[in-house]
Amino acid sequence: MKKIAGAIFLLLAVAACNLKENKSKLPILGTREPVTKTVNGKHVTDTVYQTIPDFKFVNQYGDSITQNSLKGDIYVADFFFTTCPSICPIMHRNMLKVYKEFKNVPDFKIISHTIDPKHDSVAVLKKYADKLGIAGDSWWLLQGNKEATYTLGQKHYLVAMSQDDGTPGGYVHQGWFVLIDKQHRIRGYYDGTREDEVNKLIGDIKTLRAEVNTEIAQ
Repeated sequence: MKKIAGAIFLLLAVAACNLKENKSKLPILGTREPVTKTVNGKHVTDTVYQTIPDFKFVNQYGDSITQNSLKGDIYVADFFFTTCPSICPIMHRNMLKVYKEFKNVPDFKIISHTIDPKHDSVAVLKKYADKLGIAGDSWWLLQGNKEATYTLGQKHYLVAMSQDDGTPGGYVHQGWFVLIDKQHRIRGYYDGTREDEVNKLIGDIKTLRAEVNTEIAQ
């Protein structure tokens, strides 16, 4: 967990430097690789950024959800479990602010992955959603194969999580909200337990949507 936390700290430090240079665009985070290709007979070096790969889970309505379900969407992802006695209630109380701000925006979603799929069945997730007061398709609570969830979270979102029977609730995980753009690239990390960070996320979502609209206009 310390290794992943260190990686995110480094990403956020780089992001802060980039923001000073260009306040109108959010940084693209994660690993990147230079790729050389030929354009009009000339060698051109381009950058390939880390992206969130395809996945297949089930939401609180029993619907199958993949990356294709998020095609054309900006989204925020997080990891939780319904019996979490510590940070999850705070995280999702804060996430409700994001939900209420953007629930009527057609190209925005929230996806929350449970790290305890054995307990968090579709029925349990639906009950949890009802308790939060969320409805419709703006916020999906996802469950599925545990190994696939942990691989997606740790390797691709860079969010630490593990099962630990010695801790309250039996699991430990980080409370990051991760902002993903329409190309499935990571654009920001926000501490979901802090109101000021969630307010920053709301502002950054608006910045990212404006960035996308500007690119379309061009």
